[in-house]
Amino acid sequence: MAESAGKRASAAPERLAAELTVAVRHVVRRMRSAAPDTGLTASQRSALARLAEAPATTAALARAELVKPQSMRLTVGALEAQGLVARSPDPSDGRQSLMSVTDQGRAVLAEMRAAKNDWLAAAIADELDERERDRLADAVRLLERLVRK
Repeated sequence: MAESAGKRASAAPERLAAELTVAVRHVVRRMRSAAPDTGLTASQRSALARLAEAPATTAALARAELVKPQSMRLTVGALEAQGLVARSPDPSDGRQSLMSVTDQGRAVLAEMRAAKNDWLAAAIADELDERERDRLADAVRLLERLVRK
C-alpha cells in the first residue's frame, strides 16, 4: 500500500480485521507469558475471572464459558480444591450451590492481572513515544466502541 507523510492508506475492513486479530493474539499471548505460573489451566483462569465478576452456579458458569456442565464441574472442583473458590447454598434455590471467589482466589487473580499490566505498561513506556501513546489511547477507545455493539 502506498504511504504518504508516514500514514498508511485506509485499509479495507477485512484486511484490518485480519491484521487486528493477529496483533491481539500476539498481545494476549505475550501478556499470558508475563503472568506468574499459578498452575491454573486456561479454563480455570477463565472461570475464576468470571466468578470474580459475580457468583454463579456451575451450570450458569458452563453456559457462560460455552462448555459442558460436566467439564465445568471438573474445573470448579479443581479451583475449590485449591481454595480459590467456595461453595454456598443458592438463596433462590437451595438445591443448587453458588460458587464464589475466595480471598485467596482474588489474590491470585490480582497477582496475575498486576503482572500482565506491569508488562504492558513497561512495553508502552519503553516502545512508544508520547504521540504513539496518544494514538494507542485513541485505538483503545475505538476498540471499546466496537465491542459495545
